[in-house]
Amino acid sequence: MADSSKPPIKTPLRVRFSYRADVCAGEDDDKQEVFQSQVTNMDTSARSKVDLVLQWVKTNLLLALTIGGVLVGVLVGFLGRLARFSDESIMLVSFPGEILMRLLKMFILPLIISSLVSGMAQLDARSSGRMGSRALLYYITTTILAAIVGIFMVLVIHPGDPSIKTHVEGGSTDTKVSTLDAILDIVRNLFPDNLMQACFQQVQTTYKKVHKPLVFHEPNSSDDSSVFILKPQLVYKDGTNVMGMIVFCLAFGLLAGQMGAKAKLMVDFFVVLNDIVMKLVGVVMWYSPFGILCLIAGKIMSIENLAATAQQLGLYMITVILGLLVHALVTLPGIYYAFTRKNPAVFFQGMLQAWVTALGTASSAATLPITFRCLEENNKIDARVTRFVVAVGATVNMDGTALYEAVAAIFIAQMNGIPLGIGEVITVSLTATLASVGAASIPSAALITMLLVLSALGLPTSDISLLFAVDWLLDRLRTSINVLGDAYGAGIVYHLSKDELDRMDAERIVDAAESGLAVGVKASETADCISQPIPAGSSETQM
Repeated sequence: MADSSKPPIKTPLRVRFSYRADVCAGEDDDKQEVFQSQVTNMDTSARSKVDLVLQWVKTNLLLALTIGGVLVGVLVGFLGRLARFSDESIMLVSFPGEILMRLLKMFILPLIISSLVSGMAQLDARSSGRMGSRALLYYITTTILAAIVGIFMVLVIHPGDPSIKTHVEGGSTDTKVSTLDAILDIVRNLFPDNLMQACFQQVQTTYKKVHKPLVFHEPNSSDDSSVFILKPQLVYKDGTNVMGMIVFCLAFGLLAGQMGAKAKLMVDFFVVLNDIVMKLVGVVMWYSPFGILCLIAGKIMSIENLAATAQQLGLYMITVILGLLVHALVTLPGIYYAFTRKNPAVFFQGMLQAWVTALGTASSAATLPITFRCLEENNKIDARVTRFVVAVGATVNMDGTALYEAVAAIFIAQMNGIPLGIGEVITVSLTATLASVGAASIPSAALITMLLVLSALGLPTSDISLLFAVDWLLDRLRTSINVLGDAYGAGIVYHLSKDELDRMDAERIVDAAESGLAVGVKASETADCISQPIPAGSSETQM
């Protein structure tokens, strides 16, 4: 029986090779297509990231320029130190920054007056009272917490060393201060006797040496202390009395709002004035990156013995900086989140422009116009809240200053080998809080109010001059924290007052609609009376 199975058909070798070559070529094409698609996706993702960066820079061009101005200013300052420029050259480098400070300070007074009057005129007495109590409670709480953070840091790190006084030269500061005088001066400045003078001067208690009255039965003494006595007197020093202007504008705005239609013309004037000033601020802000660059570069160039100062006071600087970081990254965002349940990082992102400007100018008052813009435009805070909370906070709420003064006072005590008990530490926290309220919102004002804290503890006031060498940097850092504290306070007060403000707006809309309806009805009645035909016997011309 024959086998029916057919033998397998053998494929020629050349055909098999060509088939395998075609398969390999197809696989290579697929791999090449996948590779090309991956490269294309990578290019697309890279381009998208670049586009996102460019879009962010385009949207936040002013912020990017300001941050770049700070970085370039630091670089130019350290490079300029190598060239050892003369004082005249450093003055010319700092001159554009001086112009920026003058421009920003020029807007402080009209901005505070117009913003407070226009803001308070749109609030009633009850709402403004609640808002003020919330803001005041926030100010006191954060300032005391800042002082406590500073005390904790300086006690843990212990930067004070008696050997520092032998290496760092200090001068003498023979200025008598007292806590009672500081409190009375704050109250006096709240109620200025001349509004025009309050625009450029404020009152302060000083002590003057006068001859002691001669008493004939006392033996003669050659001691100078028995011949002269210190007599207190009130003098007016340069600087805007911001607290007095704020009190007057608050009362003026509230009364103007209660007068209604009678005071509408006056309120409209201040509203338009505020808008004009804010537009001028918007123009000046584009000059601020260059001005901040020159300010920082000139300040770094003018420092003498930078390395020696950093070596001797480096631990003290680290203590202050760590305390400010804890307060800015933990305390303030924690309080903001606890009340609003919102992301504090997003809020801080909206305040970056004001924060960087405060770093450059070292003045919370000069940063005030930019703080208004950041809060109202970026973080969408009601203008009635910002004009009240931030304007008052720029003078009263000084978290960074309270922390700095607490650290500096205990540092000086450690440097002199003076131990402090729990009573003295509590005194430091309270007097630092009080001194920060009295500190003017101008550069390096904390060094002046430090006298109050040191006098309360009985510490030598002459050691304050040791801190001058590093105050140029710490002043900028604490000012930026002061601005952040004001901003977070405005956000918290707005969150707690939002329902009241919405209710007030709704009532105002209803009142306006009712008044408009009443005016319309009255106008229609007058038109009907005019259009009615006059009876024949009632004409005055008819005889």
